[in-house]
Parts: sequence; C-alpha cells; structure tokens
Amino acid sequence: MFSKTLKRNTRTAFATSFLLVTLLTVSVNSSRAAETADVDDNDGVSPVIGINMDVEAGKPKTFRILPDYVNAITKAGGIPVAIPPMPEKELTLLLKRLDGVMMIGGNDYPPDLYKQTADKTVVPMDIDRSTFDMSLVKAVLSNGRIPFLGICAGCQALNIGSGGSLVQDIPTRFTESKVLHASPKGWQVGFNKHHIKPEPGSNLAKIIDKEGLLVVTSHHQSVDKIGDGLRIAARTEDGVTESIESTDKAFVMGVQWHPERDFESNKELFKEFIKQGRLHNQSRMQVAKP
Repeated sequence: MFSKTLKRNTRTAFATSFLLVTLLTVSVNSSRAAETADVDDNDGVSPVIGINMDVEAGKPKTFRILPDYVNAITKAGGIPVAIPPMPEKELTLLLKRLDGVMMIGGNDYPPDLYKQTADKTVVPMDIDRSTFDMSLVKAVLSNGRIPFLGICAGCQALNIGSGGSLVQDIPTRFTESKVLHASPKGWQVGFNKHHIKPEPGSNLAKIIDKEGLLVVTSHHQSVDKIGDGLRIAARTEDGVTESIESTDKAFVMGVQWHPERDFESNKELFKEFIKQGRLHNQSRMQVAKP
C-alpha cells in the first residue's frame, strides 16, 4: 500500500491520466484513427491501451515514457494512455476503463520481491515504480480478462508478480554463452540483436514466424523460475528464456526483447495484442449495456 505522501503526489497525475482516457474514449473518431495505423483494423474499434511509466529520481521525481512504446501502440491501431504510479483504489477504477495494458523496460526490480539478496550487478529501479508495477501486474492477473504485453522489465514483472524469480545477471549465470543480450558495452549503454525461437505449441508460435525472429535486445536479467500459471514461450540458443505467456488466459504475454524498437519485424505481435484489446473492448461495452 502506498504512503499518504505518495497518494497526495500522484492524485494530480492520476486525474490527468483519467481525464485523458475519458477524452480519448469519447472524442476520438475510431475510423480516422484507423487510417493512421500500420495494420488492418477489422471493425474500426481503437482499443485504449494503458502503458506504465518510468520514475526518475530528483527533486521533484519525474514520470517518463519513451515515444517508441507509444508509437508502437498507435501504429498497431490502439490509443496509448500513460499510467503514472497511483494508489490501488484508483488503479482498480482505471483498469475497468482500459482495453489492454503494456508494461515497459527499465532498471532492475528489487530481488527481495522474489526472496533473493541483490548481487553487485543489480541496478535497482525507483521504489515508487517497482511498488506500483507489482500492484499493476497483480491487478491485471487478478482481473483475468484484460490483455497484457510486458516488454523487457515488463516481462520480468509478469513473472515476479506470478510468484516466479529472475536470473540476476545473465553473464554470471550463463558463463559459456556466446549470445550478446545487450550492447558489448553494457545493457545500460545500448542495444544488440540476436535470434529467438518460439516454443512449439506456444501462443507466441501462432503469432510470429515459427523459425523465430532477429530481435532488438538490451538486458542483463531474465526469467528464471517460471511463475504460477505461466510457461516459456521462446528462448535464445543459449537457453535464456526470452518470452513467457499465460497457460489459460487469452493474451497475457511477456517478451524480453524490445519489439517497439523494430515495429515492422514485430508487427504481428502488436497486431494480435490490439486485436485482443478490441475483443476486450467489445466485452466491456456489452456488459455496460442497460
């Protein structure tokens, strides 16, 4: 539960986010929005997709999100809405108005979230973000219906929130690996590309090429023990888990790479995410009918 101070500091941000959701939902002409999308829109519905935000230390702290995440949702036919950290009560209210949730990359989640002690390679994210992210992913899983796509740290959040754990440092664990999961200069410096292959029978294998993808990547951690209700959906050739997915929900998935940085190669992934968002929108609207 967040402190009273955090509640006061975030209510203004929540009000802005909630107002943006309302204005977009009411005023955006879905057919016009579809004209700007890079993928086919079958029924004209532009689902509203909430995206969590990074938190940067400072006086004051700042909430931020890189445009690649936002642009990927727009290109795929959705309406992106930034979600700042907020109290759980307001988060529950907001999720009822969203058609999907995407969680973004960032620094490392505190290992105490999965009952481990941090080693020297861990670069912890701001505590306000890690606390809120856990609330967000657990709320999505509890909801059981809202589509979810976790990217990089978002994939790790999905696993932690489901009771799983992480490899705290890939180079330390996979000492014989020849796969560069980040820039040779370090994961905080830049990106690299490597090949991933979906697991046979996985939902991911139905979305992307069964032979796999060359993906943009920058991370030093990965999924270790798989969380409850999840399964491995893709790996790299060194055995590192690159994607996880729900075993029983329509679309709850995490990918360790950065699909937003290579939209064309990952178009089908975003297309399926937005399709599931449309279906969730239709379900919400049906329930809302008198």
